[in-house]
Amino acid sequence: MPGSLAIMFVLELTYTAPVERVDALLDAHIEWLDAQYAAGVFIASGRKNPRDGGVILAAGVGRAEIEAIAAADPFSTEGVCAYRITEFYATKTADEIAAYREQLPS
Repeated sequence: MPGSLAIMFVLELTYTAPVERVDALLDAHIEWLDAQYAAGVFIASGRKNPRDGGVILAAGVGRAEIEAIAAADPFSTEGVCAYRITEFYATKTADEIAAYREQLPS
């Protein structure tokens, strides 16, 4: 939910298995992504270039919840990627995502 928390997350996925194993799980991963978009958690996502992982921008949940969400990704459960989760305050945004913008605590 936009603006409900002052934090956003960058989830960086790094593949730990051959891309053929990743591709075999792609449909399940996309279903998982779609569920998080429908829940209002994910804002943007995509593959890295070169294709050795991906990046997801998320908001509206706390640290423990985003860790649980990442752990439920079929890429995680099947052991084909590792997640690095970075928490940040989005104090400046494009107008199109201004609802996610937050003020830093004083």
